[in-house]
Amino acid sequence: LRRDNGEIVTVHGYRAQHSQHRTPCKGGMRFSDEVQEDEVKALAKLMTYKCAVCDVPFGGAKAGIKIEPRDFSDMELEKITRRFTVELAKKGFLGPGIDVPAPDMGTGEREMSWMADTYKNTIGVCDLNSHACVTGKPIVMGGIHGRTSATGRGVYHSTNIFVEDPEYMEMVGLVPGLSGKTCILQGFGNVGLHTARYFHRAGAKIIGVIEWDGTIYNPSGIDPKALEDWKLEHGTIRGFPGATATDEDLLEGECDILLPCAKEKVITEENAHKIKARVIAEGANGPITPAADEILIANNQLVIPDIYCNSGGVTVSYFEWLKNLNHVSYGRLTFKYEFDSNKHLLQSVQSSLES
Repeated sequence: LRRDNGEIVTVHGYRAQHSQHRTPCKGGMRFSDEVQEDEVKALAKLMTYKCAVCDVPFGGAKAGIKIEPRDFSDMELEKITRRFTVELAKKGFLGPGIDVPAPDMGTGEREMSWMADTYKNTIGVCDLNSHACVTGKPIVMGGIHGRTSATGRGVYHSTNIFVEDPEYMEMVGLVPGLSGKTCILQGFGNVGLHTARYFHRAGAKIIGVIEWDGTIYNPSGIDPKALEDWKLEHGTIRGFPGATATDEDLLEGECDILLPCAKEKVITEENAHKIKARVIAEGANGPITPAADEILIANNQLVIPDIYCNSGGVTVSYFEWLKNLNHVSYGRLTFKYEFDSNKHLLQSVQSSLES
């Protein structure tokens, strides 16, 4: 890559396909300076299991480019993404029926639109379904409503199922229901932000947020929307007026639910015994090591595994992929709309009867 200042640098990228028993292969593409071959292989394996758990007809795959995106300009990131796309396509690692990447850590709609555009204008120039080569695209390029928030929404729904269950809550010593529960969130990117918003709407209190450049705490609760606006304006959660900065490791803080939604291997054998949360919902991929998992289970803590907890993203990616292949817009998925409408109607009738 020739950088904007004229410097020449070498960028390493990886794509691993774990299973081709069901095609196309499916898995995110991440930008991180911690990317390496073994990590990509392991995450591809997790994707196979995740697709099986939520019953979508994909094999597992994963991609990663070893860069820190904050150190590169938008032009440089576009060059890297487009060149990586061409290399994947030439080697048979990209295509609507072969391998379909999606956003992951450090990537989003912008990167997916670059990939789709590059594929369409190179290898897929005569392919009617070329836009189905990636998911997580902007709406104008064949994306689907709800894809951006899908993973966070999945974390909320999967956690809520367990938290509403009296048997599971009795096992960990909590009262059923999310309302009033205290939560600590690690990561305020795409997954963490939408997880926080859904938990907040359900009545839970986000008392702490951990980010790469700082940690904030407010025992009375943090408003996710206000924090999102602050981060968009300032580029960081530091200095947020609705909470206090702290040097404490909030992963080990007192709370009911811990939401690690950042990166892998944050809870290990060294710190697992210090985790005080009664429920840990894995919003990230592999945030708990196997040794730490055993410690948490021995301490009677409920761990909701990532292959189920954060599978909302790949589920909605499946809908987007189908939309691109069918060339028919879904409009809005009506099931949730009808469910919410009926729910509000019943609540209205109940409140009328009570009054």
